[in-house]
Amino acid sequence: MTSVLIATGQSLQRVGLRMLLESQSDLTVVGEAARGPEAVRLSALLRPDVVLLDGRSPGTDTVETVRRLAHTPDGHAPHVLLLTAGDDTYPYGALRAGAAGHLPEDATADELVAAVRVVAAGDVVVSPGLTRALIDAVRSRSALEDSVPGNRLDTLTGRERDVLTAVASGDSNAEIADRLSIAPTTAKSHVSNILTKIGARGRVQAVVFAYESGLVRPTQHVLHA
Repeated sequence: MTSVLIATGQSLQRVGLRMLLESQSDLTVVGEAARGPEAVRLSALLRPDVVLLDGRSPGTDTVETVRRLAHTPDGHAPHVLLLTAGDDTYPYGALRAGAAGHLPEDATADELVAAVRVVAAGDVVVSPGLTRALIDAVRSRSALEDSVPGNRLDTLTGRERDVLTAVASGDSNAEIADRLSIAPTTAKSHVSNILTKIGARGRVQAVVFAYESGLVRPTQHVLHA
């Protein structure tokens, strides 16, 4: 059973999301929050697997909320899934802060349920409709940042770079194993080693790193849910 904390300032949206998620036999809603600070407090108390966060909740600094949710003193951090409007500019910063992915607010019920399951499993969700904006942000930010991503890239072996490239294209461990003709357990081990070497909390930060370091170019791959 995957536990979910809903965090949105719209009361009717909270009701609708609760009804949708609890209609699934493998999902349960353990709490609701109207603002970012409340979501952080309840997350520490209830320890949900996933926090479904509406970035436009009143009084909420989305990036800071994600950072506080993703980096907890006791080491228990939920997977944060953002709901965003098409013109929102913060998803890139939120992904770097530790969010597991994001969906547009007009996502279908099936897409949202599937996304909750995907991030709960530790995988990445980036809506195709928002991918171009993310890649553009990575491209512009990369030109301004120092050489640290490149230095960390140098710590990866050739095989680890192949695995990270596959991760950046949205492949699961099973798909990586099939692509590189290795065992799924080996693929999982490579991903774990990569995250440790580059200092990434999860796969979505690894994807951002792959673009920032120049390992993957925006024209090479398209992120997908």
